Amino acid sequence: MLTVSVVGLGVMGSRMARRLVDAGYQTFVWNRSADRAAPLVEAGAKAVATPAQAAQEADVTIVMVSDPDALAEATEGPDGVLSGCVPGRTVVQMSTVSPEATARLAAQVPAGVALLDAPVMGSIPQVESGTLTVLTGGDDEAVERLSALLSVFGEVHRVGGVGAGTAAKLVANSALIAMATLLGESLALGGGLGLSRDTTFDVLSRTYLGELSDGWRPVIEAGEHRPSFSLTLAAKDAALVDAAARTSGAPLPVLAAVSDWFAEAERAGHGALNMSAAVTHILQSRGI
Repeated sequence: MLTVSVVGLGVMGSRMARRLVDAGYQTFVWNRSADRAAPLVEAGAKAVATPAQAAQEADVTIVMVSDPDALAEATEGPDGVLSGCVPGRTVVQMSTVSPEATARLAAQVPAGVALLDAPVMGSIPQVESGTLTVLTGGDDEAVERLSALLSVFGEVHRVGGVGAGTAAKLVANSALIAMATLLGESLALGGGLGLSRDTTFDVLSRTYLGELSDGWRPVIEAGEHRPSFSLTLAAKDAALVDAAARTSGAPLPVLAAVSDWFAEAERAGHGALNMSAAVTHILQSRGI
């Protein structure tokens, strides 16, 4: 059985590491805040001192961090993942980052080391149940070799070569954040036109927004946005999507506006809440 390291033990990375431990994989873990490793060590993982050591210890090193800067910090330099890689090893980049960040990583991977970029669709309930969608980019041999390992997290969905996983994740998140913003604006429109909140929700439940509207209705009505996917991370992803659209040569004005809404909601102090707080922010900003 392959040995695996997980670099980055945030909300997703820690749960992914736990699934690997529970599946019987010898698992090494590293996090910038070392105390995050303690529960995993108790469960059977082994903590390492640096990302480089993580790569030295394992056949496969999974990197799951928050943003492009964190990816560079974890992978580059004398203590980074890449400095610990030797031929025959594999790095799996699972963070949601920009295409440029993935390309930068790919350009620095040592000869003989395979790279997959495999961001995931889903959040806490899906990672805990092993039902994530793993959007996997890489060559056929590497994807096939790691298919059983990645299946610990959910369904492996091949999307192309290295870089395609990152692109696919941005496309997926563009839809999610746009729908969240549209829900907020639709509720604001209903209120502005004199409809009650209940009536507006009932109407939206009969539209293509119905699943999101019905799922978030109790959260929005109670004002309890317990974080599953934090608004700060959603704002980061919205900015990545907007930047990617601009870089592609086809700026997308709707997505630019979505990015503005999320940035504004974060500035208003909602960053630590769930991304659903963007809807509440839209309503509050319009006095609804």
